[in-house]
Amino acid sequence: MTLPASAPTAETAPRPGRKRDHTRDPEILQAAIDILAEEGFDGMTIEMVATRAKAGKATLYRRWPSKAELVLDAIGCMKSADLTTDKLPDTGTLRGDLVGMIRPRSAEEAERRLRVMAGVAALLTREPELTEAASSVLMAPRIAAIRVILERALARGEVRANADLDALAELLPAMAAFRGLVERKPIDREYQISLIDGILLPAAGVSTPAP
Repeated sequence: MTLPASAPTAETAPRPGRKRDHTRDPEILQAAIDILAEEGFDGMTIEMVATRAKAGKATLYRRWPSKAELVLDAIGCMKSADLTTDKLPDTGTLRGDLVGMIRPRSAEEAERRLRVMAGVAALLTREPELTEAASSVLMAPRIAAIRVILERALARGEVRANADLDALAELLPAMAAFRGLVERKPIDREYQISLIDGILLPAAGVSTPAP
């Protein structure tokens, strides 16, 4: 005779997991960027971020089990904030749209971003297996945004019909990443415009403005 299974008691019954609250993620990620810029990757700790964001360490560790994951998330948030399709410039020309994507920055902000990029470079030196993930975080949003702009230009007949839009979209982000991560040089407005006029527009079959 088989005895009926006993009903689970209060001690054995499975409890539903607590839902994670993501409402404070923007504050935590901003704190991570600030500390990365101030202390570098090696000097940064999750405890520092928790203190700056006034959040519990356990909360951060549940959300980001490692410092590297927190940094990549923070960089991704910083990079994609202004690259949504509805925020992209639409000036009517390819050059105008590309130049319009360049945000004016103060010398202080430019220096801060350079320190952030140095922190990412240090991360990849310590954990090279994260290179692919870092590449998608650093470059993918900008590549996607530039491709949208190129598609508009193609529809206007501004770009040559046989242009490789995928390759063109990767040009600027790839060269900017090399300059920031490898050469450790600022990616300033002058440099970006030189890439647009000297490389991307000619490759797309668009005549460049006279100097």
